[in-house]
Amino acid sequence: MIRAYKFLLRPTVRQRQALGEMLRDHCSLYNGALQERRDAYRHASKKSIKYGQQSAQLKDIRAFDPERQGRWSFSSQQATLRRLDKAFQAFFRRIKAGDKPGYPRFRGAMWFDTVDFPKDGDGCRWDCTPRDPVTRVRLQGVGHVRVHQHRPVKGRVKTVSVKREGRRWYVVLVCDNVPAEPMPATGAVTGIDMGVTHFLTTSEGAHVENPRHGKRNADALADAQRTLKEFPRRKRENRTAKHQRAVEKVAALHRKVRRQRLDHAHKAALALVRDYDGIAHERLNIANMVRAPKPKPDLEVPGVFLPNGAASKAGLNRSILDAGWGVFLGILAQKAESAARVLIPVDPRNTSRTCPKCGHVDGENRDGEKFQCISCKHLDHADRVGAWNVALGAGLVLPHVA
Repeated sequence: MIRAYKFLLRPTVRQRQALGEMLRDHCSLYNGALQERRDAYRHASKKSIKYGQQSAQLKDIRAFDPERQGRWSFSSQQATLRRLDKAFQAFFRRIKAGDKPGYPRFRGAMWFDTVDFPKDGDGCRWDCTPRDPVTRVRLQGVGHVRVHQHRPVKGRVKTVSVKREGRRWYVVLVCDNVPAEPMPATGAVTGIDMGVTHFLTTSEGAHVENPRHGKRNADALADAQRTLKEFPRRKRENRTAKHQRAVEKVAALHRKVRRQRLDHAHKAALALVRDYDGIAHERLNIANMVRAPKPKPDLEVPGVFLPNGAASKAGLNRSILDAGWGVFLGILAQKAESAARVLIPVDPRNTSRTCPKCGHVDGENRDGEKFQCISCKHLDHADRVGAWNVALGAGLVLPHVA
């Protein structure tokens, strides 16, 4: 099993400066490689450059600029070039699929925040010895940086990444061969229905409330963004102290909401994994669910568009994204795998319209949070009915509908 660990770094002042220089130099390498691909396509009869060709030039680049590019790990620079190559592969894949292409863009100094080391021991070393109470990670060109290791690392460290978030630095370890930690069997199974009013509802009728972290912090975030907008747009080196504080406040509020959402997702997923051996959930395509409705042109009046419900759909999309269903389902899958639980995705079509008692399918069965079958008059909460049908669709054995 593969697992990632994220720990806070505690660098010294000089190490923090070196980490910033490492990010800037890797960003410069990324942008230079992107410019080379653009120039080759424009001026060399649409000739494309591959990763292998750019990787072969690294040796000459490091020899030409030893003060900047030559001081960092060769493998980490190759990983930066692979990141650009993956961006181009995704670009061509979207073109073939007929989607919006999204050509790879140049990265600003503040938009390049991660450096990857593909192998532990090659340019980096995770140093965790029992004799030393302080954990450190050694990075080429930076030194031994202290790590706030708040939990043990299991398995074999495969890759190491250094990430900047605001003024904080983190190290991310990806480990393989992590042993599973099976939980005691409970003999219970359930289906869950994701929602906006309630974050989720189980087939037993238990609700987990939606904390709405984004909505609760919306006013504070709006005030911070309004204050930031009062400052003229300037480059980072020309910003005043007040401008810098305004930027950091907006970033801190976004970071707070993200952490609150992650914390809630971890706790909700852990509670389900502890209580049930089998869990069925809807296979949701969230990207399609939050897509804006297409405009409706008025065929009689050119240049005029009819109402398409975009305003109300925008509110629903905001609520769906605030709930963080995708984050939760990803965490639930990881915890279920570690605890040796069975997780079953189910097609969500008609789960909220089907009567679990007689099987009648009709859109009129549901009215908001109320479900009443027009055929057999079965009355229940709509979210519980959805969760019940999800469990039945997964083939789980549930008690008879009351």
